[in-house]
Amino acid sequence: MRDAHVTGIAHSAPRGDALAQPGMAARGDAPTRGDAVSRGHGAVPAPAGPGSRARVVIVGGGITGLAAALALKELADRERRPLQVTVVEQASRVGGKVRTYREHGFVMEAGPDSLLARKPAGLDLIRRLGVESELVGTSPQATKTYIAFRGRLEPIPPGTNMGIPTQWAPFARTRLLSPAGKARALWDLVLPRGQREGDESVGAFLRRRVGDEVVEHIAEPLLAGIYAGRIDRLSLLATAPQFYRLEQEHRSLILGSIHDRRARAAQSLPGSSAGAKTAASARSSESAPSASAGNGGVRSAFVTLRSGLETLIERLYDVLHPWADIRTRTAALSIQRAAHGYTVDITGPEGDERLEADAIIVATPAPAAARLVGPLCPVASRLENVRYISTATVILGFRPGTVPADLDASGFVVPRTEGLGITACTWVSSKWPHTAGGQGVLLRCYVGRDGQQEGLQLSDAEMVAMVRRELERLIGLRTTPWFSLVTRWDHAMPQYDVGHLTLVSQVTDAVAQSLPGVVLAGAAYHGIGVPDCIADGRRAAEQVWSHVTHAPAGPR
Repeated sequence: MRDAHVTGIAHSAPRGDALAQPGMAARGDAPTRGDAVSRGHGAVPAPAGPGSRARVVIVGGGITGLAAALALKELADRERRPLQVTVVEQASRVGGKVRTYREHGFVMEAGPDSLLARKPAGLDLIRRLGVESELVGTSPQATKTYIAFRGRLEPIPPGTNMGIPTQWAPFARTRLLSPAGKARALWDLVLPRGQREGDESVGAFLRRRVGDEVVEHIAEPLLAGIYAGRIDRLSLLATAPQFYRLEQEHRSLILGSIHDRRARAAQSLPGSSAGAKTAASARSSESAPSASAGNGGVRSAFVTLRSGLETLIERLYDVLHPWADIRTRTAALSIQRAAHGYTVDITGPEGDERLEADAIIVATPAPAAARLVGPLCPVASRLENVRYISTATVILGFRPGTVPADLDASGFVVPRTEGLGITACTWVSSKWPHTAGGQGVLLRCYVGRDGQQEGLQLSDAEMVAMVRRELERLIGLRTTPWFSLVTRWDHAMPQYDVGHLTLVSQVTDAVAQSLPGVVLAGAAYHGIGVPDCIADGRRAAEQVWSHVTHAPAGPR
């Protein structure tokens, strides 16, 4: 993964890469070199005795690749089998988009800020790494979310699921929809089940069910806040399968959402077994407006770590670096078949090298995976069709007592129709009070989404100025920030367009058939959230482990 471009504009001094977690760059930039490497492209691996180790190369040192490495270590330790793992990462640090800055008493996330608690892979990794005591949930005082609408902030009506109402009074009162828009949404109650087979865009599906206003004023900005995408291009089956399930099972999205809400309420009653089957179905649905996780005393739909999500990366590195060969500033150039497995040509600070491998996990963005795997498996070249878009985060820190606005929510999202440069804003110190530690107020704004990249052409100073103007317009915030921090994520957000799951299935099936022991993993395939990537890394590790423990190993 390429580095994010970071620039700080501080009260006292500019911030840049020096704000990364102390020690990470030093530890990642000079890893111990293992004996997995044969020096020079023409080197031939020397044969070893019967106790030689299987060799696995992981291309990509983001959260997916590191989670895969940890899973391989655990499998090898459990079965007491020797294994040689090399992780290559072209950036100057491991961790990919998981990046935390700790400065002025603030904990600031440049990438993802939390884990969805009902997806178990994230919490499972936290437990395995022994940092469960760091778990923090969102503040119960910041349960609201606003939507920018006609130059002001309007609360999302309670009891709505991406704009689908489950409570009538809040839906009737909201100013986000006109009377005609509300009436059109209620047509969902009588419309027949859709007859279309296969995938379609989330926008087309929801427009058919509940109308344009719900889509443009509520659903689109909420979904864009997750994928930074266009709702009329995003795949229904890949990004919002809960809506497809609701229509199939209940015909009406409104009736299905009400059913699921009641099932969850019944299931949560102490000692109640009523509705267990339907509650299980509701829990498996993405449509749940909230989820609880009783972990480390924390019950919250979203959780994070008190010292930041990069704690996960730091702990993963601490566990892995004595066991695996972790190399940063090292790019994989090509993969070739060999007499016994594969070779991976790499280039890094020590020059060009060739790694011998019995199995390979390719945990890179899709275009890089296409370039590495496509020459050996032409179907994998289709991964070039996975689009990536750029985004940026702008963090603003304010001294205590200098922000007069009432930041009583988790933040707000912005529909495209508002014509603003900001796509969303998290009121970080309200949502996660520990991040400010009583030192002031912390806001994080987002710039850039599919079809709206103009703000990213600005310089960092111009982007901060734009964000400040728009915050003044929306919440009346005129205070000069104590410091600001801009992080640019260039071509970093994969877009799950219509047909995405079919593409992924075709590619992964072709790779499994033609390249045994080569596995694709990461945010480009089965989910973009941190728990999704962790789960995909573990899945890849289990596939590779099965391959190297059941296939005869070649000479070393």
